[in-house]
Amino acid sequence: MKEEATSRNGKRKRQRNPKTPKEEPEESPKNQNNDKKRQRDTKTHKSNQHGGSSALSKRPKPSNFLDTLREKLSGGNFRRLNEKLYTCSGKEALDYFNEDPTLFDMYHTGYQQQMTNWPELPVNSIISWLSSRSSSLVVADFGCGDARIAKSVKNKVFSFDLVSKDPSVIACDMSNTPLESSSVDVAVFCLSLMGTNYSSYIKEAHRVLRPSGWLLIAEVKSRFDPNNGGADPKDFVKAVSDLGFSSSLKDFSNKMFILLHFKKKEQLNSNKKKIEWPELKACLYKRR
Repeated sequence: MKEEATSRNGKRKRQRNPKTPKEEPEESPKNQNNDKKRQRDTKTHKSNQHGGSSALSKRPKPSNFLDTLREKLSGGNFRRLNEKLYTCSGKEALDYFNEDPTLFDMYHTGYQQQMTNWPELPVNSIISWLSSRSSSLVVADFGCGDARIAKSVKNKVFSFDLVSKDPSVIACDMSNTPLESSSVDVAVFCLSLMGTNYSSYIKEAHRVLRPSGWLLIAEVKSRFDPNNGGADPKDFVKAVSDLGFSSSLKDFSNKMFILLHFKKKEQLNSNKKKIEWPELKACLYKRR
């Protein structure tokens, strides 16, 4: 009996203390939070070693700041150059850019930035006009910039500007181009009647145009606003007509620019009266 009791007691002990494999104790919520914090700290440390965490990535990168600074400096230089081009002669502007051709790049970079604020570009209106007519018409683009007209139409286009950064662009003073007299069908001035002697550019266009040839002018609208210091458009049209053109189109519908189309008269004016050219208001861009 004693042996049976001992045996039963042994079984109860074995049942109360089974020999099972050892298990890791479950982590308490506090321990789990500590582990998660350590993992985050480790990730943050590694991220910082390899260029920054997500929080850092939200901060402006130094390169973005420098780009913004360069853009502001470029904008300031553009405004100064722009003012100079409107207040000097074409010959002076040519000499100015010949001394430092990099200024031309600076100017056109600023010019393109300004054009991004325009809902519609006048050069596209001129391209559309040319595309609707015969591709056999020979074109002279005075103050061509990036020669967009020549790159957009099938016509033969002579592109002129103060500096040539493209083999297709002829660098010259626009009052004295290498074209022969009566050699082109269309003369274009797209935002390029700059300088105190702008009338000499139009006279050169008259020289190189064939009889019945077209003169297309697109200019900033404020330059022809007599209520704000601009020229009276009637005086400008009269001056161009006295030179030997007839007015064909006066479009003031656009908010930013005007379009003026003229045709060269078949016969020159017999009376050589002095032409009164109005002073065109300089187009000065405000600091943004």
